[in-house]
Amino acid sequence: MKRLKTFGTVLFTTVLLAALPGCEKEGPAEQAGKEVDKAMQEAGDKLEQAGEDIKEAASDK
Repeated sequence: MKRLKTFGTVLFTTVLLAALPGCEKEGPAEQAGKEVDKAMQEAGDKLEQAGEDIKEAASDK
């Protein structure tokens, strides 16, 4: 029984160590996703600024 537990632990550790290097490298999908996130953030910031400008213009009248 102890051998089975040890084997399971070794197997789990080996699989974990083999999977970790694959997580480090970004592929094209991850890079594209980051670009989309950046574009959405910038668009949201511009919309927020436009809303503030409209609010200021309306309060000036």
